[in-house]
Amino acid sequence: MRTAVDVDLGTPHLRLEADGPVAWLTVDHPTRRNALTMAMYRGIGRALRAVEEHPALEVLVVTGVDDVFIAGGDVGDHDHADRDAHDEDALPFDLLHDGRVPVVAAINGHCQASGLWLACLADISVASDRARFRLPELRLGVAAPWSALVLPALTGLARAKDLALTGRAFGADEAYQMGLVARIAPHDRLAAAATEVAAGLIEAAPDARRAWKQLAHGALRPVRAEAVAASISTAEAAEGFAAFLERRPPHWSPRAADPEGGAVRA
Repeated sequence: MRTAVDVDLGTPHLRLEADGPVAWLTVDHPTRRNALTMAMYRGIGRALRAVEEHPALEVLVVTGVDDVFIAGGDVGDHDHADRDAHDEDALPFDLLHDGRVPVVAAINGHCQASGLWLACLADISVASDRARFRLPELRLGVAAPWSALVLPALTGLARAKDLALTGRAFGADEAYQMGLVARIAPHDRLAAAATEVAAGLIEAAPDARRAWKQLAHGALRPVRAEAVAASISTAEAAEGFAAFLERRPPHWSPRAADPEGGAVRA
């Protein structure tokens, strides 16, 4: 049985609960398809620090509600595009890269953009057999430095190019074959599978586990907050975000010349 952890995550769209030594962080923003506002990015970092400092918690499981894990950043969040985008403490990915807290990603459904970034940096990612993945950032005018720096080391350059440059969707089986997730579980057993993985992580000696992860992640180039901020501060990104919100193709798309337009899918 899970009980609430007494910590202020700074947003109502994240829930941190404890089940014995396992903390569960649930992304709960269904009206925005679990897209992350800057407050939510910051809240994930707060959750990581809370688990690290809590005397009874040893591992963090991250999951989402309904049929979405994390759909990336909320392009309608103006703080995301402006002031807070330059706050180095606002993104949790340095903490994930550093590996202080063992993390399991329980990917319950749609996972794209920074959701996939989180999944790649988690210690172990377990995907529901219903999970779908996508890297749509370039279609929104965002250069997505994380996928250029992290993905090639995991999938190889050819596959990284295929995923990032085309933005095509793919399923759990292909994500597993490419090495983006470690395990696949039947959808109705995802929570149980994540709990089993968390129990296995706890068996490892903490200092040795962290040292091993730091060495392993040494092969993954860290992504500077400044590069992320720059990627969402361009004229193309402004047009891509506006097109998405207005449900029209961006001006660079051949579909923009079609009088019928066509809705943009991110």
